[in-house]
Amino acid sequence: MAGLYLHIPFCKQACHYCNFHFSTSLRGQASLVDALRKEIELRKDYLQHQPLHTIYFGGGTPSLLPAASLVSLLATIRQQHWYDTEAEITLEANPDDMTEENCKAWQHAGINRLSIGIQSFNDDELRWMNRAHSAAQSQQALQLAKQYFDNISIDLIYGLPDQTNAQWRATVEQAISLEIAHLSCYALTVEPKTPLEKKIRTKQFSPVDPDKQSEQFLLLMEWLEKAGYRHYEISNFALPKKESRHNSSYWQGEHYLGIGPSAHSYNGYARQWNVSNNSLYIKAIAQQQVPYEQELLTPVQQCNEYIMTALRTDSGIQLQKLGAYRERLLAQASRYIDTGHLLVNEQRIWLTKEGKLLADGIAASLFAD
Repeated sequence: MAGLYLHIPFCKQACHYCNFHFSTSLRGQASLVDALRKEIELRKDYLQHQPLHTIYFGGGTPSLLPAASLVSLLATIRQQHWYDTEAEITLEANPDDMTEENCKAWQHAGINRLSIGIQSFNDDELRWMNRAHSAAQSQQALQLAKQYFDNISIDLIYGLPDQTNAQWRATVEQAISLEIAHLSCYALTVEPKTPLEKKIRTKQFSPVDPDKQSEQFLLLMEWLEKAGYRHYEISNFALPKKESRHNSSYWQGEHYLGIGPSAHSYNGYARQWNVSNNSLYIKAIAQQQVPYEQELLTPVQQCNEYIMTALRTDSGIQLQKLGAYRERLLAQASRYIDTGHLLVNEQRIWLTKEGKLLADGIAASLFAD
């Protein structure tokens, strides 16, 4: 199952915590869309003509694009890559961009899944994050979205320095009450060179408390399990049959093509990433060149990537995929099995709830040399 990701690098304003590649200037938007269309043509052979089962417009804020631009991009994709009528086509959107006119246009363009950047249903928290919308706008946007789409995901953030468990619970309960099919829930991360990192370093904001984040993650798992959500990946929860097909393909090691500045691609043996600069990207594409760097993965690196991604899912690591490394991994995993962080049977190894708090560290300790 091959996937296509398009990076739309524009935002109305910068969230304090964000370290993704984006610009708050919307000038050059048309030129960027033209470059995206050209890159789709230039890289039509990258996936070796595998059919596309998922298409994902991410960013940035793709909902800032005019509907006509989305239509033109999908038309170019259709010309260069085959995808069937059942393909999952996701658009990331912010609540403040969601109007009835836009929802109708997105649906007409072929979008069949929305991923909405809610982050919180608490106005104080939204202001702290420097989000462009209010809690009321979020609720209105979701009610509107449900009139046009039956596959909706929202992003939520927990572990803010001054966020109480009661505030976190209120946000989660609001999402449950709205019957949102898919929730992506992330602990606040302080990334280098972001406004958040500077504000914490200069003591304008309180520091993040890892213990509180762990507590709120455990509470989240408890609340959503009771509400009928499947915790199918560390940060992702879904009602039955509403898992993200696009993101699941990443965790399952499927091939994907990334289009746009800073977009990543993977073909099974190499990773590529485009330049994170809009002007340089547009200039290179105009010269019929894709401006990317590449890393060729050794067999050991491929094995380690599988361990890292598979362990994040509720399916866990499938032991038959490890070949000669199977017995060594089982020996390495024994201490985590003894401490109750991992479970194992004849087919697989997977994380317990407590193990999910330490997922990255456990995965790293299981890596092949």
